[in-house]
Amino acid sequence: MFLNKINNYNTSEFDFYTFLFENDFKAILPELFLVIAVILLLVYGVIYSTSSHNKYCLLLNNISMLSLLGLIFTFSLSKENFITHASIFYNTLVLDDFTYFLKQLVICSVFFCILISLNYMKKQSFNNFEYIILLLLSVLSMLFLISSADFISMYLAIELQSLCFYVLAASKRSSEFSTEAGLKYFLLGAFSSGILLFGISIIYGFTGITNFNELAKLFANSVNDVCEIHNYFFFKGDMNYAGSCLQACELGMIFILVGFLFKLTAVPFHMWAPDVYEGAPTSVTAFFSITPKISFLAILIKVFNNSLYDFMVPMQKILIFSSIASMILACFAAMSQNKIKRLLAFSSIGHVGYLLIGVCSGTTEGLQAVFIYLVIYIIMTINIFAIILSTLKRDENAVIVNIPQVKYISDLTMLAKTNPILALTFTLTMFSIAGIPPLAGFYSKAYLFFAAMSSTMYLVAIIGVLTSVISCFYYIRLIKIMFFEKTRYMLSFNTVKKENAIILGITFFFIVFFMLFPTPLYLVSHKFAVAISC
Repeated sequence: MFLNKINNYNTSEFDFYTFLFENDFKAILPELFLVIAVILLLVYGVIYSTSSHNKYCLLLNNISMLSLLGLIFTFSLSKENFITHASIFYNTLVLDDFTYFLKQLVICSVFFCILISLNYMKKQSFNNFEYIILLLLSVLSMLFLISSADFISMYLAIELQSLCFYVLAASKRSSEFSTEAGLKYFLLGAFSSGILLFGISIIYGFTGITNFNELAKLFANSVNDVCEIHNYFFFKGDMNYAGSCLQACELGMIFILVGFLFKLTAVPFHMWAPDVYEGAPTSVTAFFSITPKISFLAILIKVFNNSLYDFMVPMQKILIFSSIASMILACFAAMSQNKIKRLLAFSSIGHVGYLLIGVCSGTTEGLQAVFIYLVIYIIMTINIFAIILSTLKRDENAVIVNIPQVKYISDLTMLAKTNPILALTFTLTMFSIAGIPPLAGFYSKAYLFFAAMSSTMYLVAIIGVLTSVISCFYYIRLIKIMFFEKTRYMLSFNTVKKENAIILGITFFFIVFFMLFPTPLYLVSHKFAVAISC
């Protein structure tokens, strides 16, 4: 029966749709390769971890190296894919310059996250190969999330990503703090996903549309006109429905925005971040600090700066409030922190506040500033965690005692005496992340503040400058501890592994010498901003 129906189709039409279907899969060739790589790595891990001849075989190192190779191939396939601009799978996924640059950024950031964590995982006897599998699955979900052009594909990608994050946060099964972090992240993450889904259902209920481009067309002229048409067909001329439809759509967008702000750890939805960042293994904390912000910022920009741009005015107020609150709270909360990961968690919240300045400006210059800030922030954070993930040793009465990681800021005491090059690298990175010229961090913040002032958001720019000045206190305090604090026991870093040393050198070179040749990043960011603005 099925074959008879197929034979009744026009041959040319059938061939045309077959051609489109094949091109859809060619367009997502990097994602397909990553899926196959994950499956093969999982089969490899399961077989050899349960083999009688390799009962105690530690597979994490092998799978880590294979995953790095897989990410290199994925990056190459994404870069060389001949389909760069397309709308595929019934307009649920979109490929353009915007998605292209962000996908490259995601793959590179995850590659460096795994690379700087290899020595840490070895020292911690972190022998669960599933950790790498979950990382790759979360990367896959981020790639689909960046390409999403429909609420359904967006929500499925977010849920796949979130499920991986919940397990990653609790991946250190021997630590009750890691278990607590995973459980807390799961409960609050499920709550935020429910809020996000509720907002999507409200918009779909009043418009009947889930596609971003269709929503942009629907709201392009006037929301009231659209509601009157909807009203004519379904409510037979009840003009009161037009106003209620507008209010309902705004309410749905507020729920969606709340869900996004929770995922971005923006105030007042940041309460989970410090505890999760502290309780999770340090390699997972590095991953949480660096990579997820890329995909969530991408989808936030897509939804509110493109599809729902006509509702930008009411949404802008919420974004401005969240941006200001994030900068102020992070600025003062970080001052009282004694643990390095909690301090970096509040620092991350503050940087989200700065990123939201560019998002709420609603201009091409603002989006360009967001991309520049995001790239520089990722490079600085990779540099910081490459140092933190190096192991310490304490010389206590001529007895060497290994300390697995930097836990307290006091663990950096007298680092300048024992390892001056590492201390210099950390110092300049702290100066850069505080926004001190002429380092890279200064240019990223300056560009954001100029974009805010060009959109007449003078109050946000002034608060951003003031919080940047105040935040210098806790960044410079780390420098004071490294150079001037005295301790009874000598603390020193073990020899930095080759991969960490190479990453430290690359990121340090970028941070210090970015001022000499910033043109490539400016050109790429401009192309990125124009792609999403058109």
